[in-house]
Amino acid sequence: MLVVFGSLVAIAIYGSALFCAVHAAVTARTPQGAVGWGVFLIALPILGVPLYMFLGHHRFRGYRITRLESKRVVEGLKAFASQHRPDLGEDAINLAPFEGIANMQAVRGNGADLLIDGEATFAAIFEAIDAARDYILFQFYIVHDDVLGRAVKERLIAAARRGVHVRFLIDAVGSYKLPRAYSDDLRAAGIDVADRDSQRGPRFRFQLNYRNHRKTVVVDGVTGFIGGHNVGDEYMGRDPAISPWRDTHYRVRGPVVLQLQLIFVEDWHWATDTLVLDDLNWDARRTQEDMTALIVATGPGDATETGSMMFFSAIAAAQTKVWIASPYFVPDLDVMTALKHAALRGVDVRVLVPERADNLMTWLAAYAYYDEMTQSGVRLFRFTRGFMHQKAFLVDDQLAAVGTTNLDNRSFRLNFEAMALFFDRQAAAALEAMFRADFEHSYEQTRTIAQQPLHIRYGAPVARLFSPIL
Repeated sequence: MLVVFGSLVAIAIYGSALFCAVHAAVTARTPQGAVGWGVFLIALPILGVPLYMFLGHHRFRGYRITRLESKRVVEGLKAFASQHRPDLGEDAINLAPFEGIANMQAVRGNGADLLIDGEATFAAIFEAIDAARDYILFQFYIVHDDVLGRAVKERLIAAARRGVHVRFLIDAVGSYKLPRAYSDDLRAAGIDVADRDSQRGPRFRFQLNYRNHRKTVVVDGVTGFIGGHNVGDEYMGRDPAISPWRDTHYRVRGPVVLQLQLIFVEDWHWATDTLVLDDLNWDARRTQEDMTALIVATGPGDATETGSMMFFSAIAAAQTKVWIASPYFVPDLDVMTALKHAALRGVDVRVLVPERADNLMTWLAAYAYYDEMTQSGVRLFRFTRGFMHQKAFLVDDQLAAVGTTNLDNRSFRLNFEAMALFFDRQAAAALEAMFRADFEHSYEQTRTIAQQPLHIRYGAPVARLFSPIL
């Protein structure tokens, strides 16, 4: 009887592994991912099947929002952009790859303020909330019920009580610790809250992929915010274990705000099955700064690998320098090749990562890439003044980008992300100054993996095996 039972269990385990392997072959976003999962599942089915259930990533066919339903707004924004096409000069970066990825056109007439760290970021966000007259669109991956979280709640409730229509959207997994009472307080004040329990798509930690990692605030269709901060005391540097916290946001003005607003509308529609296009202001207003800008939103619902392609396009466009800041460095093969090729053709390629880890597996995996990068001339800098969480890149003196996309496979393929790209020398100069200040608190990585401590020498190659899901 025991032999029969054991045989049935073995058949069930290997049958499940085979089913998952076939599923991975059909749905994985890359051939490497399909092969990796297939080998892992067949070789170690007892471990492979549960991990696949948690971490397997596929083409997310369910997220097909409504660009058809929002077509008239998209066409209106494109028509406005066509009438206000930038004149960047003959030596300017080619906008076409970025516009193709975004399904939007870059547009003139924008302004931007670089907000460095939590104090500046949330002071600006609170100022905009307090000045709101019509509506606030508020979306973050993580919201905590702590000092900062309660300050946000109080500001939003005060806005709602003076007649401002507030919409509040969080990710079900990123904000899984947020108590229900927090949302109940918002609803009691008349705020529209996207219910985590009724949102479409994966809602539980059993499915860790397809997270909405965007952090967006839009006020009256006039002022917008995008960047790396979430709503939590650690982002203000109040967590002794990981402070000071280094992060960056953009405050944006002009027609690009409407592009950011459209992304929120689509996320809101996905979460609530409610379309709010007609409730919002779509009157594009140019600013005196006249910067050319574009919001590039990427995610697993896209038909192509838009996250990776955005970085590839930026690196390929570089003539003199490309500097990238990311808390995680687990690039795919295409981005790795682009970085190495840029360095080999004489471009000043620098990647800024944190010395301190907040995710041990991802931190270890990064070491497995460093030698290959540095041998080609890529310079790697490790930020030592606390934990660095910003997501930004600079190309030559022409392109500055800040947003939510990390330099890793999770951001490239598994999360919904957004970056604000400014094709403007003034914006690029501001970002370069920020980078140079951060390099002052960093050291250049020169030790090879063979010169690292044992836990890195042996841990990094093992962690890299999981790179498709990191």
